[in-house]
Amino acid sequence: MLYIIGLGLGDEKDITLRGLEAVKKSQKIYMEAYTSLLSFGLSSDGLSNLEKFYGKPITLADREMVEEKAGEMIEEAIDNDIAFLVVGDPFGATTHSDLVVRAKKLGVKVEVVHNASVMNAVGICGLQLYHYGETVSIPFFTETWRPDSFYEKIKKNRALGLHTLCLLDIRVKEPTFESLCRGGKKQYEPPRYMTVNTAIEQLLEVEEKRGESVYGEETECVGFARLGAEDQKIVSGTMKQLESVDFGAPLHCLVIVGKTHPVEEEMLEFYKYGTAN
Repeated sequence: MLYIIGLGLGDEKDITLRGLEAVKKSQKIYMEAYTSLLSFGLSSDGLSNLEKFYGKPITLADREMVEEKAGEMIEEAIDNDIAFLVVGDPFGATTHSDLVVRAKKLGVKVEVVHNASVMNAVGICGLQLYHYGETVSIPFFTETWRPDSFYEKIKKNRALGLHTLCLLDIRVKEPTFESLCRGGKKQYEPPRYMTVNTAIEQLLEVEEKRGESVYGEETECVGFARLGAEDQKIVSGTMKQLESVDFGAPLHCLVIVGKTHPVEEEMLEFYKYGTAN
């Protein structure tokens, strides 16, 4: 059996009872380590805390392992119970859907244990989840690569009065350009996690370039940091206001607010820029 288990967003205690039971009876445990991280994931003892909690060793599965060597993990699950841990919910990233497809094609049984993810946890700000349009991803810009495909999706959402959840880039274990050019042993860039501030800066740059008035400095947004953790930070305000807020440590995400209902507006007031929250 291959168990794909959501861990939630906060810490090691956010796993469900069903998920914990599956971990405890698994012969080997892998933890996906590149599409997200738990609130303690940046600390040096984050992994050992998990291992102490489960009473078992954990193998970190980075992007290369999941995308290139997932077959080995699936083959292990033919005769063993294998747990694959995912921060948030298992289907928050398409890579995990691919894992399920590959396992089922090999006749491996798959059991999914769901948990909270950013996709539903953003509801804490009061914006109703059924008032959201298509989710977009905001990648880090480089000197030579400044994609803006998200702009059209935001435009469609705003035309319909819908809110837009912007997931912000995470770059973990990315090979350096130099090591890719040279070949041989890969060297990796330091981890980078996009902030709300950088996302807004890039969004405004794209608006200035496109000039279609889809949004601007006065557009209402909600910025989130460490969603689901005890020290989460949520601030609502204009893009200009949020650009000056220190949201602290990762992970961050951003919602561009669409047409609001009075009840939504009432909830947003609790997180208004300039108030203690």
